[in-house]
Amino acid sequence: MSGINTEQFENAPVPRAESANKLKVGAIGLAGVLFMSLANAAPITAMTGNVPIAVAYGNGVFAPAGYALATIVLTLFTIGFVAMARHVTTAGAFYGFVSQGLGQIWGMATGLLATMAYIVFEGSLIGIFAYFANDALITWFNLNVSWLLIAVVGIAIVAVFGYYDISIAAAVLGFFLVCEVILLTALAFSVLFKGGGPDGLMLSSINPANAFKSLPTGGGLGVQMGGAPLVAGAAAIGLFFAFWSWIGFETTAVYGEESRNPKHIVPRATLIAVIGLGLFYTFVSWMVIAGNGSKHAIDQAANNSIGMFTDLAQANLGGHWVTYIYVFLIVSGSFACALAFHNAAARYMYAIGREVPALHNNLGATHGKHKSPHIASGVQSVITLLLTIGFYVLTPHGSDVLQGGYIYEYGLLALLGTMAILIVQSVTSVSVIWYFHVKKVHHGDIWTTAIIPALGGLGMLYVVYLLFSNLAFAGGAASGSLFYKLIPFIALATFIFGLVIALWLRSAQPEVYKAIGRTVLEEAHER
Repeated sequence: MSGINTEQFENAPVPRAESANKLKVGAIGLAGVLFMSLANAAPITAMTGNVPIAVAYGNGVFAPAGYALATIVLTLFTIGFVAMARHVTTAGAFYGFVSQGLGQIWGMATGLLATMAYIVFEGSLIGIFAYFANDALITWFNLNVSWLLIAVVGIAIVAVFGYYDISIAAAVLGFFLVCEVILLTALAFSVLFKGGGPDGLMLSSINPANAFKSLPTGGGLGVQMGGAPLVAGAAAIGLFFAFWSWIGFETTAVYGEESRNPKHIVPRATLIAVIGLGLFYTFVSWMVIAGNGSKHAIDQAANNSIGMFTDLAQANLGGHWVTYIYVFLIVSGSFACALAFHNAAARYMYAIGREVPALHNNLGATHGKHKSPHIASGVQSVITLLLTIGFYVLTPHGSDVLQGGYIYEYGLLALLGTMAILIVQSVTSVSVIWYFHVKKVHHGDIWTTAIIPALGGLGMLYVVYLLFSNLAFAGGAASGSLFYKLIPFIALATFIFGLVIALWLRSAQPEVYKAIGRTVLEEAHER
């Protein structure tokens, strides 16, 4: 049997499998789903971008402990997430999960919030891609190319990949991801085999209990570094940037309809992604700090963040050529991350579009040959282009890649998207409990579908608290801008807009309302 399941709730009609607007079933396997989700997390960008911030302004040399703690909390969340994924397979992921658990009103609100997050994440990554690429071109060829031109080229290439078969994008993402992991692994093991740096392996850095220790003034080292004493850090900053490093792992569920055996692949890929990233992040951050030594690690983090990695790689892996490879992989990694978020955003738009009659033949359509959500993908590319041009033109000194591309487009859009996803994850934890123990749609044991999701949800709420309590710092140099001040209101307005749409549909178009979040892939689908 094949097609879309007509699993019904509250006598709701569900779009049928026979619709021509279907994604390509069986296009990718476990490796493909993993590559897509891990590319979203962008290991080399996460490590190079977030670890120095956590070290210099957060919990200092105990930053790896923050990653260890985040691994535990996110694993708790994921256990509930994959319990839902074993029963619900939909390109809408959070949208479908919450609709099935808490109902259509909450489903539409969280679906729009998640869609908005993935839409702006591509713009964010295009900003940092342009920043890294501009720097690389100056370093390699002494060419200072406009970051807007670099961004437009990046958007165009992403658009091409988004138009074609998902397996092509998966192959490209897989190649870049493997290269990133190989380089970071080689760097980490080079430190381990040497027994660490001047302070040895620094085992205390990975004790989760130390995650809550803040960097004291001067780094606690009693010396001046970088010409000035370091200001005190906040453990909350270190923890927040640790959690931030995982954003995108949950997109495994987005590719369920295109995977070969989603009921097995999606749960497995999600758990592998969360636990694998956690162990990898903890190990790499620990080894980089140990390799530099406590004094030099904090100094580098505060004054030469990329050098914290590239200088160590050059010293341990044999030559200046390693630095060039590292810089290239930072550029390719940020591009791969933009492509992965593009695909996720397009599938969210498609998942909502196919259930709304007015959008069924545009956002909800798929390509006749490639079975990709080509129209949603095109819309996503246009939105990213407009966002990029907006930051270039409207940002103070926007033509400067550091201001327009990095501080504003990357920083502010990442902040907005992260806030939205953390809220959606918290609601999803509640929907898992509701699905199994209030609606009792399927049987679920008390631990994996109630207690553990509750603990994971509380952990997510704690991260939301960390974000709000440190919002000004996370906004950095852009924290005085109007866009920064509007971020909480944009997230709130998006959520309320979803509630209003769902309530209006319930009143004016009840048949459409009943179909919200109900399109799921048949469990017994032949692959």
